[in-house]
Amino acid sequence: MVATSILSTDAEMLAMAGENVDAAGFTDANKTAWGLQAEAYLAAISRYDWSVNVATIDGTTAEMLSEYVARYVAVAAISYNMVGFTSRIEAEDMINIHVFRMKLIEMLLKNQNNVDYMT
Repeated sequence: MVATSILSTDAEMLAMAGENVDAAGFTDANKTAWGLQAEAYLAAISRYDWSVNVATIDGTTAEMLSEYVARYVAVAAISYNMVGFTSRIEAEDMINIHVFRMKLIEMLLKNQNNVDYMT
């Protein structure tokens, strides 16, 4: 079984989480749950249900949404258990990098003019 997200893939989630993520918490069930949470959040902030309307999303927008979901899952996985990282600082640095990029994507999606353009 692999994670089932509408907007992102299992491989993207794994790549964003990095090689030191703890496999005990990085299960398909958790990745699926975290992916669905991210998709719901994106729909709420943009006031557009991307998951339901996935067929209408252009390629560039799809990549951005996929990146967001994969990063969200990575943050949740890293936070779940930081034991695999060389230090807590390394894990927190990875989280901060993801959060920085996620905030930029959120900023784009909160602007309704951008959402209208992307749909």
